[in-house]
Amino acid sequence: MKLKNTLGVAIASVLAFGAQSVLAQGQGAIETEVFAKRYFTDSMHNMDNGNLYGGSVGYFLTDDVSLGLSYGEYHHIESKDKVLNNNTSRKKVNGSLASIDATYHFGDVGSALRPYLSAGFGHQSLSNLPARTGRDRTTMANIGAGAKYYFAENFFVRAGVDGMHGLDHNQSEWMAGMGVGLNFGGASKPARVEEPAPVVSAPMQEETVAAEAETVRVELEVLFDFDKANVKDGSYSDIENLAEFMKQYPELSTTVEGHTDSAGPDAYNQKLSERRAHAVRKVMVEKYGVAADRVNAVGHGETRPVADNATEEGRSLNRRVEAVVEVQVE
Repeated sequence: MKLKNTLGVAIASVLAFGAQSVLAQGQGAIETEVFAKRYFTDSMHNMDNGNLYGGSVGYFLTDDVSLGLSYGEYHHIESKDKVLNNNTSRKKVNGSLASIDATYHFGDVGSALRPYLSAGFGHQSLSNLPARTGRDRTTMANIGAGAKYYFAENFFVRAGVDGMHGLDHNQSEWMAGMGVGLNFGGASKPARVEEPAPVVSAPMQEETVAAEAETVRVELEVLFDFDKANVKDGSYSDIENLAEFMKQYPELSTTVEGHTDSAGPDAYNQKLSERRAHAVRKVMVEKYGVAADRVNAVGHGETRPVADNATEEGRSLNRRVEAVVEVQVE
């Protein structure tokens, strides 16, 4: 079977599952994948190049780091044994490769494109090798690089290159291939909370609410480009202000709320709003040091516009993440 035909069958299989309702990417998520790779052997093996078909499952320990197990079987490989009169006899080579690898993903959770680097160890088993009897078993040190592209929040394709070094025979080999998979699970969504009562105020505004007390309030509003969930450079200072305020009052928590304009399907906009909220939450936690259990993230899709979606200016104002923190001090 040709490599591209096998990959086509795999894509069709994953698409059949892609319509399932699943949760967001990130810490706690599980990714399953089927893959097809071209295997380029070392010269010491004295055999043809071939293909590796298999599957993998991975678990995200953090938003960026996953640990995965994979298993594949080699196909379309023949060894080349020299015999008399310069004739070459060929034998079909069978074998498998099982690996455990750690993978670091670049970019934010919810980004369409996430490059990655990986490293780990594998166990390779081959039969019918030239000048060997029985199976040849080798421990491999693995490194890899590539990228994942998420067509939807939970369906992705992957392309990458893997290098392998045999620790028993000191040989180096490599593979290049593609995979398709599903991402599901992830951190549980926080409970939906009611919007705070509207208060007309500017950031860091202080209002007198009683003779001997005042309410200190900080508001956050981060705007996004069309169909994007990455935080723009100009928004970091506002997020930092909110983070510093929360550090002054360690008993407080907040909920960042994602929103979209009305362009696109409702279900897609709901997931896009959640990705935007999680992107801002990630900046607060990982860049500015707010404890993760103090920042919740929810998405409201296109259901809560603050401006007219009939105009470009209005739509740009609706593509936002909001958060409010207030405390009453004596």
